Parts: sequence; structure tokens; C-alpha cells
Amino acid sequence: MNDTGRTNDSASAKYDFLLENARLVTMVPGTNGYQVLDAHLYLRDGKIAAISQHRLDTSVTDVLDCQGKLVTPGFIDSHTHLIYAGNRANEFEMRLNGVPYQTIAQQGGGILATVKATRLASQQQLTEQALLRLDGLINSGVTSVEIKSGYGLTLSDELKMLRAAKALENHRQIRVSTTLLAAHAVPPEFKNQAERYIDLVCEEIIPAAASESLADSVDVFCESIGFSTAQTERVFQAAQQHGLAVKGHTEQLSNLGGSALTARYNGLSADHIEYLDEAGVIAMANSGTVANLLPGAFYFLRETQKPPIELLRQYKVPMAIASDINPGTSPFADLTMMMNMGCTLFNLTPEETLRGVTCHAASALGVGNNRGQIEIGFDADLAIWDVEHPAEFSYLQGVKRLYARLIQGAVSYA
Repeated sequence: MNDTGRTNDSASAKYDFLLENARLVTMVPGTNGYQVLDAHLYLRDGKIAAISQHRLDTSVTDVLDCQGKLVTPGFIDSHTHLIYAGNRANEFEMRLNGVPYQTIAQQGGGILATVKATRLASQQQLTEQALLRLDGLINSGVTSVEIKSGYGLTLSDELKMLRAAKALENHRQIRVSTTLLAAHAVPPEFKNQAERYIDLVCEEIIPAAASESLADSVDVFCESIGFSTAQTERVFQAAQQHGLAVKGHTEQLSNLGGSALTARYNGLSADHIEYLDEAGVIAMANSGTVANLLPGAFYFLRETQKPPIELLRQYKVPMAIASDINPGTSPFADLTMMMNMGCTLFNLTPEETLRGVTCHAASALGVGNNRGQIEIGFDADLAIWDVEHPAEFSYLQGVKRLYARLIQGAVSYA
């Protein structure tokens, strides 16, 4: 950036908002390092309109002096199960006391316990219970969050979950992307009848979610304890027939080829991917499918098989980092904690984790052309921090660092 900065406007242009004396961490893809710029950031109509090293001779409605604070793109949590009812802390304690998961499941625990509680809850109750978890994410700088269904497993309950997720925008300054995960597990009423349940997903649930514009994408748990690649492909085909993007819970426990299948359908992301092989990595690289890493579940389940980070780097597959917040395997509502885990458990660099919650996370939600970067024309979704160096996001934990967030230019103070 030269001394006059970057702007597409004339010198007499008017702006809605100015962040002056900021240190911008742009996270523009293709740049090396953090690219911290001492600059003034001009906003108009919810967009980034100009970036300048010097104060422009122009009209500005409102000004915020950042006093040298760090400004990043607003963080994006690209994989959550934020909407659910019930609590499974008792199961956590039982497992630590030596009770096998199979025994817990036979006693009505596991995912079916969450399904039962979620079915009994109203839409309003689901929204209210999710707000506390959402506040944890917001406090870690999140401005956009992806939220999946998957604990209803009936037409009415899956749609109820998606409506509850969208309703969060009425209670908090947040941007919600919704994902239909009806193919999360086989519900009890379809025990040993997975094909019949997939019929329901493809023929009724997906069309209903699409017709009401309740989902932006469709996800499938493609795994030996979930759904086969053939069943996953049926869901992907139905999703695309109704204009919905696809993504996959793939290669978490074994290598079934679900990530390559997701890539073949131009999936936004393949998530978990601990058992991903080189062929799957190549397929993702060719399709532009993002590798969505979920270190919280890896940590909580005490897994040992790590995602193939070096292969992902070698083939330049973009890596996102997400919380995967859910009641059974990742009860964590702090995205910066996931950044720390990404470094300590997966050997990522702090810069890789910061890209993983900004520009790469935006790509995982299909919004990489307007979020996740500080660049002219992008949405003014930003976070302002009392932080000296960007590596601190993955380093220091448990200390209040967020000063304010902006969503489409509207300020919300921490």
C-alpha cells in the first residue's frame, strides 16, 4: 500500500465510519506473514471502502480512534452444533469412571439422549439455551457462525432446529449460516433401516428445508457408525438438486473416501479428516474444498490419529479451524482455544490458525468473496483487540482481549 492508500472513491467521497490509528491484520490470501498495516479504515454501507496510511480529506459520520489496537477480520466459526437441548456432563463423568460408551448408549445415553431432549424442547427453548454458548463464541471474536441441525432426525424437529438457529440473529449481533445435518445418525424409529431414513432425508427433509430457505448447505456424517459413501452420495445429489451446497463429516474414525466424494461434488469443506489419505487430499486440492480441522473433538475424545497436516500444506489445501461445539465430543465455546489446540495438537503455526478462523473459514462457508479479509469491497465484519501481536490469539488463554466487534459496519462493544 502506498502513502495515499487504496480507495475506489473520489477525494470528496463521504464515509459512514472511520477506524483511525488501527493496526490492520488483513489476512488477504497469498500474502506471507501477518501483514500488519498501520492505517485508517473507512467504511460505507457496511463495506470496507478505503484503506489509507493517512487521514483522508473527506467527510466521515462517525469516528473510532483505535489507539493502536489490533484489528482483524471478524472470526468465523465454520463448524458448530450450537443448537441442542440437554446436558451430557454425567456421561463424561461416567466414561472417566470406566463405564464403556456402549453401556451408556444402551442406557439411553449418547447422541440419542440429545435427540430425545432436543425433540422435547420448543424452538424458543432451543434458541434460549444456545445463547449462552453463542456468547462464549462472541467473546472470542466470532462475528459469523455456522450452525448444524442433526439432533432432531424428523422432518419437524430438523426444521425446528434450523429455525432456532436463524432466530439467534434476533438476539445477538451475529451472522448465522445454517446447515442441514439430518443425516447425522439413524434415529431410533429407523433402527436397522438406514436406507429408509435416507429416503426420508432426500425426499422430504431436504426439499422442505430448501423451500423455506432454512439451510444454506447440507452435511452428512459419512462413517462406519454413520452413513456409507453410497448413502452420502444420495444426500449430496438431493442437496444439489435443490440448490444447496454440500459439506461432509468425513474420515474422522476411518478412511471411507468420504472427503474425495465431497470434493467430487465441489463440497465447501470436508471436516474432521483425521484419517484422510493423499488421494483424498489431492481431490480436495483440485476442487478447492476446505479442510475443516476440529481439534476440540480430537482432544476431548483423546484421539491419536492426527489430520495429515503436511500433505495439506504440500498440496496447498486451505485449512479452517472450528469449535465443533456439541454436547458429546467438543463442549467448548471458545474459538481462540481451538486455535491454541490447533497449534499444540496439530502442529499448526499461529498464522495458519488465524487464517483458519478468517479467510479459510469464510471459504468453508462459501462466503470467501466477501468475508474473512480486510480488503476493499469486503463486508465490514471486524474484531478490535487489546493485543500486541497476532500470535497471542493462539497463545494466551483466559484473558479478556476483545475490545469490540463490527458486523457490516455496526459496532458492538465487548
